[in-house]
Amino acid sequence: MAMASPCEVLCQCEDERLARTMTQHAAQEAWRIEEKYSRYRVDGVIHAINNAQGSAVVLDAETVRLIDYGAQLWQLSEGRFDLTSGVLRRAWRFDPGSRPPTREQVAAILTGVGWSRVQWTPPSLRMPVGMELDLGGIGKEYAVDRAVELLDAWREVPALVNFGGDLRTSGPAPATGSWKVGIESVAADGQAARVVELTSGALATSGDTRRHVVIDGVRHGHILDARTGWPPSGAPRTVTVAAATCSLAGTYSTLDMLQGAEAEVFLQAEGVRHWCLR
Repeated sequence: MAMASPCEVLCQCEDERLARTMTQHAAQEAWRIEEKYSRYRVDGVIHAINNAQGSAVVLDAETVRLIDYGAQLWQLSEGRFDLTSGVLRRAWRFDPGSRPPTREQVAAILTGVGWSRVQWTPPSLRMPVGMELDLGGIGKEYAVDRAVELLDAWREVPALVNFGGDLRTSGPAPATGSWKVGIESVAADGQAARVVELTSGALATSGDTRRHVVIDGVRHGHILDARTGWPPSGAPRTVTVAAATCSLAGTYSTLDMLQGAEAEVFLQAEGVRHWCLR
């Protein structure tokens, strides 16, 4: 377990000791990233940023790259994706039986959301007092990519890294030539709506099959539009995207969910391989 998700590494080889060594390397990298960037830890980078009380924090090169990426997503999404929107979790709960917040509750929390108010001059970052940074929207996909990069040292043993359903392969499975990955059905829990044969690259999925809330009889997923503080209207149940890296696949799937009813149009315009389930 890492990043609140079950994580696995699939290796196809005859050397069990080698497979366990590869898996341990991937696990250690996942735990390293979780320790460094989890908002729940008091010894990580995010805690230091969020508790700087308005002072500037000078960041290391890895963190600079991640925050730069998040800033680019804010621009590309026209503010729908925002690294400062994690505070909305104070109003929203997506556990079974959860009740949605009131408009007033969301509006009050939105006063603390807005990347445009952050002073970002790499490697220095200054957050206004009361605002928080949250890398949860990009951290897991980044961890998958980092794990695969580490496993590339064993090029003769292709592997598939799967962290909570976001996955990437370091090469095709030698026995069959591809990894068979199921896209979960939204109609039947645990059943595959489609099987994708993956020879290279990554898949990432965003949707409401695991975390959602029902508002006036309508099911809404946990992905929130940072401009409004509410789930986008008319979004698909799930969006799965194939791309060269897990970070890129996750970017497309998340930004697509934020398009709401225009999700299919967005991905078609981007020209990426995708599967939208409603």
